[in-house]
Amino acid sequence: MVNPGEQKRFSILVVDDETSNIDVLSHVLKEKYKLFVAKNGEGAIKIARDNQPDLILLDVIMPGMDGFEVLTQLRKSDVTASIPVIFITGQDSKENEIKGLNLGAVDYITKPFHNIIVDARVRTHMKIVEQMRIIERMSIMDELTDLPNRRYFNDQLVREWGRAIRETSSITLLIIDVDKFKVYNDTYGHPQGDALLQAISGVFKNALKRPADFVARWGGEEFIMLMPHTDLDGALEVAERVRSGVENLVIPCTDGTLTGTTVSIGINCERPIISLPVAGFVSRADKALYAAKDAGRNRVCVYKEGQLY
Repeated sequence: MVNPGEQKRFSILVVDDETSNIDVLSHVLKEKYKLFVAKNGEGAIKIARDNQPDLILLDVIMPGMDGFEVLTQLRKSDVTASIPVIFITGQDSKENEIKGLNLGAVDYITKPFHNIIVDARVRTHMKIVEQMRIIERMSIMDELTDLPNRRYFNDQLVREWGRAIRETSSITLLIIDVDKFKVYNDTYGHPQGDALLQAISGVFKNALKRPADFVARWGGEEFIMLMPHTDLDGALEVAERVRSGVENLVIPCTDGTLTGTTVSIGINCERPIISLPVAGFVSRADKALYAAKDAGRNRVCVYKEGQLY
């Protein structure tokens, strides 16, 4: 799973059955972009699905599957449907250009192409890609903590819950609440409360060691961790790493004083089946969280087989 906050170098998939054309395009683009290359339609579709490039330069006339069919197949897959495609072709035909644009191509360049034109067209579309990426990031990230927000979490939860059902694997949820956060805010002020949330967010990020695991801001002072393919022992290890990490955190105030806080954590680990709603999975973790707070805070509580531990 890709962290939504990560930035990456822009990538381009060049699809052409002529090696000479690939060489020319590579010469123009390789210094600025990460390049993938395919010489036929089937290879292009596989590379696009596996690597999700930011832009595809696609030849129209190729043996076997032509560029129009490649674009049609790309648009049918959720993984590749939104990748912008620029057709590059030796056919200077208005009918073909119209056909390509109607299929969803964003631009059309004819051969023999000029390096300056190719570079300019690619830069234009990469600016659009960058703007869309910024907009997307703003929609799924929490600005204060730089963690994914609740919207992104909900999307990932549904996806991972479905995967766990298909693979009959375990999945674990941790709901984390900052203890007495209102008191902290009232004592030190809201700016210091924001600093506290930013500091403990770093603890949450560092507690997770696998790419598939992630933490999001659930709302206010509440956070949520999702860990696919994780059993209860693994969840307890992460939870204790979080709890102790926050407990040992020292947060300076503007007046030079030092502050700290603790968190309470509720765990729910399940091996879901198709008849189980995902909302219940979250609700049971929430029950464990409130049991941890009722038991005195700064502790971990587990929901297991209808019981709280």
